[in-house]
Amino acid sequence: MFVKKVLVVIPARYESTRFPGKPLASILGKSMISRVYSQVEKCKRVDEVLVATDHTAIFDHVKSWNGNVVMTATNHNNGTERIGEAISDYPDYDLIINVQGDEPLINPEQIDALIQSMHENKDIIATQCLKISEATELFDYNVVKLVKSKSNKALYFSRQAIPALRDEPYRDWFMKGDFYRHIGIYGFDRTTLFELLKLPESSLESLEKLEQLRWLENDFPISVYVTQYRSLGVDRPEDVATIESILQATGIES
Repeated sequence: MFVKKVLVVIPARYESTRFPGKPLASILGKSMISRVYSQVEKCKRVDEVLVATDHTAIFDHVKSWNGNVVMTATNHNNGTERIGEAISDYPDYDLIINVQGDEPLINPEQIDALIQSMHENKDIIATQCLKISEATELFDYNVVKLVKSKSNKALYFSRQAIPALRDEPYRDWFMKGDFYRHIGIYGFDRTTLFELLKLPESSLESLEKLEQLRWLENDFPISVYVTQYRSLGVDRPEDVATIESILQATGIES
């Protein structure tokens, strides 16, 4: 049986409105990007790991521990575009996994589970979701919600709470419905990824500011799998202290 080779790409952009130089931020003496890289290296189903960056400081830092890294343009609109440029020199990999560079606690088993699901179901695009456990998440515009079909295909992604509970007061939705938040890890069939990069911005994407709506509007199916792993992203400098506290409390080390 043909087994696809798997390449994980970690986009690492230097500029950030809320946290410039975020990939190089120190977390208990190790940079954030090195922690993400180390977690991915623990995966059993990953053949290669690659950092795609737009800044020489990040490039040199990854090279300092002999990590795989490529320089990409500074004008990409999103991580998917950056990955598309990065993998041009890696033609032998059939399955491309996009792992966010600001999630130092990401679980290797979570990544392996997505890869296994894609292999078993022959998905061309796949991602994950997590059941929402707090009402504040449901009504937070920064938390992307989704609804999916019985066959685990995405029906829609939104910053709004979806689905709406028509017959219930807004304040009671969380207690009376099941809601899911999107987890920002993606898997792509290589050919499909390059097809996605040819698509122009779609109308729904421009409204919600969610790139994946471009794919749905153009009839590309997105498989969605429920995960139990809750990974914390680092959006602001103050988030580093939270990550450090978790590492110290759990004894997790990269």
